[in-house]
Amino acid sequence: MTGVNTQAAMGIGGLDDVLSGGLERGRVFLLEGSPGTGKTTIALQFLRQGAGAGERCLYITLSETEEELRATATAHGWDLQGLELFELVPPENLLDEEQQQSLLYSSDLELGETTRRIFDVFERIRPDRVVLDSLSEIRLLAQSSLRYRRQILALKHYFARQNATVLMLDDLTTDANDKTVHSIAHGVVRLEELAPEYGAERRRLRVIKYRGRRFRGGFHDFAIETGGVRVFPRLVSAEHKRPVDRTVLGTGMAEFDALLGGGVERGSSVLVLGPAGTGKSIMTLTFVRNAIARGERAAMFVFDEERGLLIERAKGLGIDLQAMIDAETLVLEQVDAAELTPGEFSERVRVCVETHGARTVVLDSLNGYQAAMPGENALVLHVHELLQYLNRRGATTFLTVAQHGLVGDMKSPVDVTYLADTVILLRYFEALGRVRRAVSVVKKRTGPHEDTIREYRLGERGLTLGPPLANFQGVLRGVPVMVGEAALLDDPET
Repeated sequence: MTGVNTQAAMGIGGLDDVLSGGLERGRVFLLEGSPGTGKTTIALQFLRQGAGAGERCLYITLSETEEELRATATAHGWDLQGLELFELVPPENLLDEEQQQSLLYSSDLELGETTRRIFDVFERIRPDRVVLDSLSEIRLLAQSSLRYRRQILALKHYFARQNATVLMLDDLTTDANDKTVHSIAHGVVRLEELAPEYGAERRRLRVIKYRGRRFRGGFHDFAIETGGVRVFPRLVSAEHKRPVDRTVLGTGMAEFDALLGGGVERGSSVLVLGPAGTGKSIMTLTFVRNAIARGERAAMFVFDEERGLLIERAKGLGIDLQAMIDAETLVLEQVDAAELTPGEFSERVRVCVETHGARTVVLDSLNGYQAAMPGENALVLHVHELLQYLNRRGATTFLTVAQHGLVGDMKSPVDVTYLADTVILLRYFEALGRVRRAVSVVKKRTGPHEDTIREYRLGERGLTLGPPLANFQGVLRGVPVMVGEAALLDDPET
């Protein structure tokens, strides 16, 4: 074709991003993965993209029937118009029982016949894009690594002369360690499926090689949905550098602003740390309400609490989340960590920031986020990239972590205090026969802050802070000692 782009787009937005635009035209590529990883779906999307651009497209199948391919397309709601499907079945004489038992029967005959028929259908259609599914059948017919390599080389040289972009599929069922095609193909993409101990399967892909082209390395999560495959490229915060206005944002409460040294800097990250029930979610909702009152938009991702319950609970504290949602100033998403990959979650956050314009983002909580990670080290890396990305986009981020225990020494499931710019510590303490709550700021990178401890209360008016607890010792340990007259908050109204 003349006047076309040098890249053959896959038609899968995230995958084209990983491949820096798609597949180089006139080259042979390998897409490999175990059965069920999505090779056929990706291959059909690749051809449908070409057909939509007016290119001739051919799907040669040695392993699936044409009926099975059309059933796959129907399940995704696709019309395969413009695609040529060629089902390459063994010649009738090779299926004959007497012929199979004959000494004249040889894999050489079938391999040669298979290759000839591939060339015949290519000559007839002259396609711009070709999918060959799958190489496992050719590997079995070749019977040796040498003959298999020669056969693939012959196919590569033939297709190269025709200037066709070829995607070969390999299901790795015969020999997963055979790298014969890796050295021959211009690029190799591997698909993997992981089965966690609980929850849905996780899928990821990696570009193993791509000659002469920069691509996005590492693993990228992807999902097979009705309508095709969606790829979630690994988030790289360094790609999102931009000037940011580092204005200090107040909380709307004089006591809280004093504790925070004036407020929270835009584009920074705030970690709210404390045991269960101390009001971490409500404290972050206070920042959300203030952001929306300033005319901004916010997004909140809830891992641990049911969405409707949070809306009702916040309403009882004077925060009407439903009104914010209806006004499209707040995006409130309940996240099921068992069903969501880290890559897909990062993509959701990006959509809220880049498409909906959210300037305040809440992740509640990292305990739930951790459930979506393969391990603690991976969690810290994901959170680091996500916080850096949000920082560079000028979004202020609030994270909550529930610590184990109620009083005394507290333990966190994961230590991310060094990643956050500001750390707010919540604690229970007992005084005068009542369980009370205390708040302190133990870290702030962007400026000075109050080093005192203040009592706070959650009520119908939301969050209320008292004066510094100057005459107490041991509040953070949960076992305070009164050393003078304490300025405690009054009993709540009945």
